[in-house]
Amino acid sequence: MTNDTRLTQLIQWLNDIAGLSEFSIEPASADASFRRYFRVVTTEASYIAMDAPPERENSQPFVEISSVFTKAGLCVPEVLQQDLQQGFLLLTDLGKVDYLSALNKDNVDRLYGDALSALVVIQTCTDKHYHFPSYSESLLNSEIQLFREWLLEKHLGLVLMPEDNDGVDRVAHLLIENAIQQPQVTVHRDYHSRNLMMFSAHNPGILDFQDAVRGPVTYDLVSLLRDCYIQWPREQIESWVKGYHDLAVQSGILRDENEGQFLRWFDLMGVQRHLKAAGIFARLNHRDGKPGYLKDIPRTLGYIEDVCLRYPELAPLQMLFKEKVMPVMKESMHGNES
Repeated sequence: MTNDTRLTQLIQWLNDIAGLSEFSIEPASADASFRRYFRVVTTEASYIAMDAPPERENSQPFVEISSVFTKAGLCVPEVLQQDLQQGFLLLTDLGKVDYLSALNKDNVDRLYGDALSALVVIQTCTDKHYHFPSYSESLLNSEIQLFREWLLEKHLGLVLMPEDNDGVDRVAHLLIENAIQQPQVTVHRDYHSRNLMMFSAHNPGILDFQDAVRGPVTYDLVSLLRDCYIQWPREQIESWVKGYHDLAVQSGILRDENEGQFLRWFDLMGVQRHLKAAGIFARLNHRDGKPGYLKDIPRTLGYIEDVCLRYPELAPLQMLFKEKVMPVMKESMHGNES
């Protein structure tokens, strides 16, 4: 089924099921999955239509988590109409300006302050009628393997020696242990500047929450503060981390964890997330024909390099980066420029 066929069906659904007649429709955004979003504008209002092919995407979690988050007081798209069999949703529109477009050094403290306040709500968000799946050891490990399979082998063409693989495995074990020993909370799982919207009435608007799980307390924090799409000085990031630590203690999310322990959790959690993200960016290019994310790989790998230099137990990964990954990465970047 082609995209054009899906769009035709979506427009027909909007006419017949959603009760819209006179409207314009244009692409609003695409994300890193098989979902597409369209902005639907009538004379009275603007909406977002989601196209999520049911054989590729399950939209049920989006509908249910939207309800859970709304009840918790978070600003998320409201589901106005749904047809899960076809994979169509009609949503309220949270606007066109995301954090990535708006952030600068003058407003970052205020905007991140809003985002961190909302994060406290997410982390304490529970609902007896909805069970968030666990961010299990197997899921954490499978995400790390994306780095090995798609970035190292497919994108960079590296053939790892047994000692390289052993080193990655040891680091993976350490990162997974770090994740599961943390307090477990509700995790958005993609809490970054492209999924947070400027929304004057209730900032921020929060998108792309359908993969939420029950997992480590620092996961969303590192997604926000060590964002794959925008970078801030380490000293500033550590200051935000310490501030959030205090906020989490006051909110009852944390108990007696000290700042040093929390920063270690944060740093190592970031390595796990960035290994995953680098692998996904490579996969989006090679499997899905979406090369636009390749430019974000150097920033993502830079985060990993920085943390590896600060923790001796990450030495196997640091050596792999130094001797093999970064030299080949730099060659591939120069090749793309020429």
